[in-house]
Amino acid sequence: MTTLGASVEFEVEVGVPPRPPRTLLDHVAEWAPRVGVSSLWTIDHFSSFVPASIWGPAFSPAATRSSSPDRIFEFQTVLGYLAARAPGLRLAVGVTEAIRRHPVVLAQTFLTLSHLSDAPVILGLGAGERENADAYGFDFKRPVSRLEEAVRLIRQCFAAQGPFSFEGSLFRLEGALLDLEAGPSGQPSIWLAAHGPRTLGLTGALADGWYPSSRFTPTEYVDGLSVISNSAEGRNMAGFTPALQCMVALGETESLARARLESPPTRLWSLLTPGRRWAELGYEHPLGADFGGMVDFVPSEFDHEAIQSALDAIPLGMLERAVFWGTPDKVAAEIGEMVDVGLRHPVVIPVPGLGVPGPDEPDSHYRVVRILNKRYG
Repeated sequence: MTTLGASVEFEVEVGVPPRPPRTLLDHVAEWAPRVGVSSLWTIDHFSSFVPASIWGPAFSPAATRSSSPDRIFEFQTVLGYLAARAPGLRLAVGVTEAIRRHPVVLAQTFLTLSHLSDAPVILGLGAGERENADAYGFDFKRPVSRLEEAVRLIRQCFAAQGPFSFEGSLFRLEGALLDLEAGPSGQPSIWLAAHGPRTLGLTGALADGWYPSSRFTPTEYVDGLSVISNSAEGRNMAGFTPALQCMVALGETESLARARLESPPTRLWSLLTPGRRWAELGYEHPLGADFGGMVDFVPSEFDHEAIQSALDAIPLGMLERAVFWGTPDKVAAEIGEMVDVGLRHPVVIPVPGLGVPGPDEPDSHYRVVRILNKRYG
């Protein structure tokens, strides 16, 4: 079996909230290196997963500061800003897709960032979600096939010198030019947000890292790594990075952490877990066994009564399996169990709506980073 991540150093990272005001970006850029963070991750969305019908102070304290949950910055501009604001830190998107952005545009973007950033940049890719496609007229058919072609085409763009062509079922280029070479920080890495057998196979065959968002058990994470390893087809995977988006509901005390666990934002995050995953854990998804999770969730389709009914139906046991929750020590210990089985790059992100790493928020998530760095760094 190919060894995954044998030469990869342990790093624990944080997410950057791509939202106004700009001072949120400045705060993370300032504090991240002080607690041992070496990369900053942002997201690529037109809008959030929060239905406007439920947005308000009863859902999240953030509603007192913003009239809409959908005020989201464009990720490429954010990463360009952070390249200047946070020199020395790796910059990453987790994740974008090739539905709204042509693969050549993504290749050019990250080659550009490799000149602007002092550290290697990471292009996280996924198959996409309906909420970013349907309302805008984008074709959401064959998302995994599109992902595979996009990775192959982006790789070709990275290596191209002079005119090149690409023949796929979804992307076709003839005599295309992209002569921008990688910058001093090196060629961008491509990490995939893979969860199912097919995308895990693509990760092993084509990617430099794995960046899933599910709350795995250590055994489940090892199973995913095994699929990736068995799909590597002789590749040298020593530099491959096993990562994980660690969504956290933190509290300085167990009681505060439990209150955040049972809060509406964490309930919504749990609702975004696919129906098949609920069934594996012994529960029935309020939106049906065939519900595809965040891939299928379109917030505008739910009025207040419908979304509230779904949130109220989520059992405590499912909430506990959807996120890492508890005090910083407890959460660090649970993430540590994943590190013990191969995780090399946990990215600690508060559940959307519970609070972001800003100047008026507790620094619990930073303490998780410090604990993990002390133990494994």
